[in-house]
Amino acid sequence: MAWNEPGNNSDNNGGDRHGGRKDKDPWSQSNQGPPDLDEALERLKAQFSGIFGGGSGKASGGSSKSGGGFPKNIVIFALLAVTAFWGFSGFYQVDQKERVVILRLGQYQDTVGPGLHWNPLFIDQRFSVLVTQEQDYRVRGLMLTEDENIVEVPISVQYTIPDPKKFILQVRDPITSLHHATDSAIRHVVGGTQSSDVLSQGRQAMAEETKVRLQSYLDSYDTGINITLVNILKAEPPKAVKSAFDDVISAKEDKDRYVNEAKTYANGLVPEARGKAERIMQEAIGYREKLVAEADGEAQRFVKLYNEYRKAPEVTRERLYLDSVEGVMSNVSKVLIDVEGGNNMMYLPLDKMVSQPKGALPSASTSNQNDIVSQVTNQVIDRLRQEQSRARRSEAR
Repeated sequence: MAWNEPGNNSDNNGGDRHGGRKDKDPWSQSNQGPPDLDEALERLKAQFSGIFGGGSGKASGGSSKSGGGFPKNIVIFALLAVTAFWGFSGFYQVDQKERVVILRLGQYQDTVGPGLHWNPLFIDQRFSVLVTQEQDYRVRGLMLTEDENIVEVPISVQYTIPDPKKFILQVRDPITSLHHATDSAIRHVVGGTQSSDVLSQGRQAMAEETKVRLQSYLDSYDTGINITLVNILKAEPPKAVKSAFDDVISAKEDKDRYVNEAKTYANGLVPEARGKAERIMQEAIGYREKLVAEADGEAQRFVKLYNEYRKAPEVTRERLYLDSVEGVMSNVSKVLIDVEGGNNMMYLPLDKMVSQPKGALPSASTSNQNDIVSQVTNQVIDRLRQEQSRARRSEAR
């Protein structure tokens, strides 16, 4: 029997009559026993009923009119207001360049695109990700090259996020992972490249290799990031040795300039020499063909002349002599005439006679060439006559 049950405090001698036994109750310091569980529940129910306006009887200490609760319509209005606020708070707008990853109670639910959407508040979590807009960041640092030189390399990385689910769920901090992967990739590439290539013409090839290596790192991490462009900006040596590096670069640029000038000169000279050689070759071929043709013509002329000589030797011989003399005499400007009956030879300077002053001979501007020739001929005949007359008079003496 429980301590607080009726009759527990009495005994065979009528213990409730003796107040001395009531102080033996272990649950209370007073004369009452421990509270009954049913009574405690009734009191709690009465208190809640009083709050919502339904208290009555013993719990409220009187009728329902004396209860201290709120009216039911106020409570209902409050509940409706909270429900409406909760419902309207779930609406949200997604931009065209964004995607939203939905987690329901911590688990992946869906990836929604542009437009108006609704999700229950306090139940779903939303993570917005830019998927179409290119994002970039820049970083620079001192790195060791293959030939053990230190250079400062600035790098710019542009990327997009085509898979927002992987970007949100697979890696805790994907942007930090991207930075670490970029640093690892560029240092690996610079470490396998000569410092001269890093500082001058090798940056494009380094950027392509860095992009491939960086993308492989991000794919292995499953970050959902896609690298669109890696641009290695102008690398610089440390300030302590910058002047020496500038001298080296200047010397290489001068070398390239001289090489290009030499190639330009060669490109202009070689075609000209080849054209001149081709021209000389064509002239030689033409001269050879001319000589061969002339030789063939002379041979044919000789054969025909020989046939004519066989038919009339004297006539042909005389004709050949006259043609030869005509050919020889037509190229000289002096005439020697053998005087008959004497040992003297008459010399006629035709070149000087033609070049006499204008008073002696008409100029080419006043008469034609035939008149000049006629006059010269007449003078020659007159001179011959005078010489012959002198010779006769001398013989007569």
